[in-house]
Amino acid sequence: MYLDCFDDVRELTKELVRIPSVVKTRGEADCAQRIHAFYRQLQYFRDHPEYLLFKQTEDDEVERYNVLAMVKGTKGDSKRTVILLGHLDTVGVDDFGTLAAHAFGPDTLPKLLRELPPGDEVRGDLHSGEYMFGRGVLDMKSGVAGHMCLMRYFSEHPEELDGNIIAISECDEENNAHGIISALKVLRRWKREHDLQYIAGINGDYSTPYHENDENRYIYFGTIGKLLPAFYAVGKETHVGQAFGGLDPNLLVAELTRRINLNPDLCDQAQGEVTVPPISLKQTDCKDHYTVQTAIAAYAYYNVFTHSMSPKDVMGKMKAIAVGAFDHVVQHTNSSYQRFCQMAGHVYTELPWKPRVYTWEEFYDELIKLHGETFTKHFKDFAADMHRNNPAMDLRDFNVRMVEEAWKWATDKSPAVIVYYASTMYPNLEMTGETEKEKRLMDCVRESVDTLKTYSSKPVVTKMFYPYISDSSFMAISGEQADYASLERNTPAWGVKYRHPYEDIAEINVPMVNIGTYGKDGHKITERVHMRHTFEHIPNITYQAIKRLLD
Repeated sequence: MYLDCFDDVRELTKELVRIPSVVKTRGEADCAQRIHAFYRQLQYFRDHPEYLLFKQTEDDEVERYNVLAMVKGTKGDSKRTVILLGHLDTVGVDDFGTLAAHAFGPDTLPKLLRELPPGDEVRGDLHSGEYMFGRGVLDMKSGVAGHMCLMRYFSEHPEELDGNIIAISECDEENNAHGIISALKVLRRWKREHDLQYIAGINGDYSTPYHENDENRYIYFGTIGKLLPAFYAVGKETHVGQAFGGLDPNLLVAELTRRINLNPDLCDQAQGEVTVPPISLKQTDCKDHYTVQTAIAAYAYYNVFTHSMSPKDVMGKMKAIAVGAFDHVVQHTNSSYQRFCQMAGHVYTELPWKPRVYTWEEFYDELIKLHGETFTKHFKDFAADMHRNNPAMDLRDFNVRMVEEAWKWATDKSPAVIVYYASTMYPNLEMTGETEKEKRLMDCVRESVDTLKTYSSKPVVTKMFYPYISDSSFMAISGEQADYASLERNTPAWGVKYRHPYEDIAEINVPMVNIGTYGKDGHKITERVHMRHTFEHIPNITYQAIKRLLD
């Protein structure tokens, strides 16, 4: 059977895109309300209102909601359950500039884009009529719309399912994952209350060509992981007129960026696939106003993708890089000073700086040895007060404030670098087909892809890691719990502002596949989705996969 769903998914996508659900704005709740209203009017959920939830996120500084809907099959009495994921939030629209008011207008935006010099590829796609443009149209409201249409179909035909489907429309995928982390608790409760057996998860997040001539469409088993290692560099301040009298922390951080940014040696490889290398996401000193004194401290953090590396692995690599960078800066500074002394006719004396690098765990333990309970009590109270007084503080900012406060307790104030984790961890999920759940999901998806060949001439290629950050990371356990110890011990905000939901994930623990939207330029002004593949082919592949999984 092939579903005639193109028009329904297209119109529902437009409706969702018109709701500006930028992450951490009121729009997230508005979009969730619209999705909830869609399900609520279906006869199935009128008859079974307990299977539909409009649930506020937990431990969140923003008022926003997830929508969870469950359809129970009547073909048999199986407890097997497939979970559909799709995030309803988007990134912001500052990049649209004067067109920001039209960013969420799929009908009006294309005309305005034609008036710009968009480039040959974008111009061709604009005139082809094959693409829909707008913020969130690709990432990933068209995916949510496809899941909604599938849920409507199965709510009308539960007799096709020997098992159950749960669709989650979650918020906050683009920031700190409050949506999926809160949804896990509902999944745990429903598992207990309905005796569910979770067997697989299907995410609908976006995919895109790898290069201009790439005609493939992609489906991904598993997902990439992401960590955000950060470096707090303390130098020695000095007056600009005595430049060699101090050590510039900006130079330390700049050398870190030179060694980390786009470094292929830091790519992670598994199953013949390679992550893109790390890239800087922030680099700044800690001065808040202009003076002719050099900065006391600076910090930076970097996106690091993983396929198999654990937090411990990444922390070890980052510390080694920091040691090398620090040593290089000391040598470079001495070399520059020696040349200056020769030019100015001064006597050269080697500068006193020595490389000092700590992980957060090492630095924190040293402070405990120095100050004992006095420090630990102060630090715990400081963190709790900061969180209570400013619950909306960004997690990255919260972590660096914790490091700054800890540094005040250091007795040795000579230059140092502290390496820590600054944000939410997205674990990598690697599927090998070695477990029965994984093998069944992989077989069912590949069989489902084969059914599309009659309807599409474009090849659909399966790969082993979804290459972008996604909520799939929170659906299965990757590695052993001990692998997460380095994350806990090296995240200053752990237990106050952030804690990884290991126990909740362990209760769900399903293999994941991304059968998602297809288009181009996600997170760009020219974001667009290919309508035929996304509104028709993807829902049908997903439909076939669900049918096979719950046959």
